[in-house]
Amino acid sequence: MRISVSSDMDEPVARRLVAELRRRGHEVRTHGALREGADPQWAVCSQAAARDVADGTADQAVVCCWTGTGASIAANKVPGVRAALCPDAATADGARRWNDANVLALSLRLTSEPLLTEILDAWFMAEPSQEPEDVRNVARVRRLDAARKDT
Repeated sequence: MRISVSSDMDEPVARRLVAELRRRGHEVRTHGALREGADPQWAVCSQAAARDVADGTADQAVVCCWTGTGASIAANKVPGVRAALCPDAATADGARRWNDANVLALSLRLTSEPLLTEILDAWFMAEPSQEPEDVRNVARVRRLDAARKDT
C-alpha cells in the first residue's frame, strides 16, 4: 500500500512510524519535517499528505502534529479525505470500520511506540463496514465534499 506520512516535527515516534510502515511492506512518501527541505508547518504538511490520498498518489495517509488535532483539521479540509484523530487502537478500529477513514491522525505528544504499534495493527486490520447505516453515512460525507467542491 502507498502511504503518505507527514509530521510537523522530527520526533522519535514520527521516525518510528515511517520505519514501522516500511517494515510492514508499505511504500512511504514523507512530508514536512520528515523530508529534507519540505515545509514543516502542520497545516502545510498535513494538507500535502491528505492531497496525496485525494488525488490517488497514496492509498492512505498518516498525519502527525503535537496534539494531532491541527493535523486532522488540515487533512479534513481536502475533499475526499476522512481523517480521524485516533489516540488508541479501539478508536482506530472504529474510524476505519464505521467511518471508512482514509487518513489516520496521531498525536506526537501522546503516542508511545507500543501504542503506535497497537493503533497501526487496529487500523490495518479493520475493514470498512458494509452495514447499510454506515454506508449511508459515508456516502453523505462524500456528498458534503462534492457540494463543497461546487462552491
